[in-house]
Amino acid sequence: MEKILTEYVVCALAFALMVPLAQAQPAGIQAAFGKDAGTLSDKFTGLARVMSGKYDWKPGQGVRSVADVFNLIVMENGLLAGVLSGTPNAGAKPAPITDPEKLQEALKTSYVNLQKAITGLSDNDLQTTVKLFGRDWTRQDAVIHVLEDQHEHLGQSIAYARSNGVVPPWSK
Repeated sequence: MEKILTEYVVCALAFALMVPLAQAQPAGIQAAFGKDAGTLSDKFTGLARVMSGKYDWKPGQGVRSVADVFNLIVMENGLLAGVLSGTPNAGAKPAPITDPEKLQEALKTSYVNLQKAITGLSDNDLQTTVKLFGRDWTRQDAVIHVLEDQHEHLGQSIAYARSNGVVPPWSK
């Protein structure tokens, strides 16, 4: 009987400690999207760090350079975060960032802002319509579209790294 009572108390304590933790986490798909954005952030900032010195490299004429891809990611994150939060940036396109440290920091910051925008959405918000790339999307579809596109650019960036003899930091 004492063993059962001890197990009950341990389970009750564990549950009591987990409730505030569970309440602090965004629910559902927003958390999954936020986690994916965090993974992309880690990988892109890692690649930006190890590719420093090769930002001008491109595989051929008319193809994005290493820096062009990273700047595109920063731009997409800012665009999507603005659309999701209802404050789209209608200003001029910012100048490309060429300094490696500034670009790495811009990548990190852009993903922090994107994660905040995504995890701040309610389930109802995800189903509302926004304008992105001249099209109407639900917020959820806009997030899916941009994150899928960024996974494609992640593959592109990995190929760029390997073509330059650079091993992605997570592959070591």
